[in-house]
Amino acid sequence: MPAPASPPIPASLSRLLHATSGEAAGIPDLRRFLAAVPDPRRSRGRRYPLLALVVGAAAAVLAGAKSLAAIGEWITDTPQAVRTALGLPADPLTGLRPAPHPGTVRRLLERLDGDAFDAAIGAYLTARIPTPRAQDKPRPIRRALAVDGKTLRGSRTAACAAVRLLAAMDHTGTVLAQRQIATKSNEIPSFAPLLESVDLAGTVITADALHTQYGHGRYLRGRDAHYLAIVKKNHPGLHRQVKKLPWRDLPLEHRERSRGHHREEIRRLKVRAYRHLDFPGAKQAIQVVRWRRDQGAGQVTVERVYLITSRDVTEATPAELAAWIRGQLGHREPPASCARPHLPRGRLQGPYRGAAACHGVPAQPRRRRAAAQRRPEHRHCSPPHRP
Repeated sequence: MPAPASPPIPASLSRLLHATSGEAAGIPDLRRFLAAVPDPRRSRGRRYPLLALVVGAAAAVLAGAKSLAAIGEWITDTPQAVRTALGLPADPLTGLRPAPHPGTVRRLLERLDGDAFDAAIGAYLTARIPTPRAQDKPRPIRRALAVDGKTLRGSRTAACAAVRLLAAMDHTGTVLAQRQIATKSNEIPSFAPLLESVDLAGTVITADALHTQYGHGRYLRGRDAHYLAIVKKNHPGLHRQVKKLPWRDLPLEHRERSRGHHREEIRRLKVRAYRHLDFPGAKQAIQVVRWRRDQGAGQVTVERVYLITSRDVTEATPAELAAWIRGQLGHREPPASCARPHLPRGRLQGPYRGAAACHGVPAQPRRRRAAAQRRPEHRHCSPPHRP
């Protein structure tokens, strides 16, 4: 019987894998942020400090650990110099620094407060973002955050469903905050608690059409933040109001053409200042026409997307609006190096002959019966002799 798989690493630690590199002098100390995480253990019987174990787990994840068992093994195999840097206590008799048992690390990570851990990692990643200088661009640089939900890979078991997270990330892919969604709920109630620990002053929030809610709009405007919301038929009145604007008579404000993932795409953007939109603080309506052609099949699709924003005409240019829209959708698409390999369709050769080939699913060899088990009527034989 195979051994049970080790649980995956916490989602908070996985966010460190996407942190961008920088100069050592300008990088903040991670231990200063992890020191704010409360210790779930009782004071009696503590042998290793919480900060040393959590920093060791973070170092193991950065070294390539993919599970709790791998984190414990990495800490156990560290030399004395690394244990000194992690802050593990020394034995008073021998002077050596023993490593904790892998089970100790696993039980501690399972009992940690997930929200406090996420807040500490998010504050660390936020502090790593370089502050733009005023002389770089004449216009002030505005930060844009994308709010989107995701399912934690490997978290589904036979007893419980997969863990769903709601994350707030900048358009470069750095996750600044995330929160677990309740099992019998959706992303909408977790929107405001997710952004409580993030400084939203002057920030533009982009999200899916699910988060185009009146309460979300009032919450963002109350915190001096702006939004760029997608309008679909889940708000029929607002969608009808935006769709009926005279888009044909408006001039084209921005055009962008791109190629990638075996397709060619053209985006056309039109903007209309409109003060009577039925949404809190909405000042502009946007229409994006996406023309997409598949280079392999030659199929052409045309899609019209409507959006609203609280930014005024003087506060955001059409190029900035197009960049924010692409930033919302860009984190969903895999990079070109991670694209799925093209698998041929049709009949395959060798042992895979007869198996249906499709994109992303490897073909399986056909099971052949032994010659003795084949039916005689399947053989090519001469017709029976008739007298």
